[in-house]
Amino acid sequence: MRYNSNREINYTYEIRVRFVETDPLGIVWHGNYIQYFEDGREAFGRHHGISYLDQKENGFASPIVKSTSEHKLPLRYGDVATIKTIYVDSPAAKMIFRYEIFNPEGELVCTGETIQVFISLDSGELSLTIPPFFKAWKEKEGLLSE
Repeated sequence: MRYNSNREINYTYEIRVRFVETDPLGIVWHGNYIQYFEDGREAFGRHHGISYLDQKENGFASPIVKSTSEHKLPLRYGDVATIKTIYVDSPAAKMIFRYEIFNPEGELVCTGETIQVFISLDSGELSLTIPPFFKAWKEKEGLLSE
């Protein structure tokens, strides 16, 4: 099995900043960017056929074990932000996503990364090998070849 990690798989998704997501200064509270990452990851999953529901149907969950974010510029109430979610291929039994969030002017406001592992819904055990459904997805996306 050979890995073809040269291919970038990504998806962009727009969100509108809600009033409840801002602090008293009128800017997005830093903790909400993790939610924006999730919004982007869920949209990526639905678009590319690897959503949380797809994982559940195959007997797995994929909890986050690490998340990072770097804030560069603020978003404000009413802004329409673009979230670019990028899948980072790995030979390990995990999913790595990188994120770029842009303001309405196209300026980069936040970057981040999350790492997820696979847990069997039946046993609750960590999967040390790539689950068959995820291997099939990687083959379909051209990330694996014989």
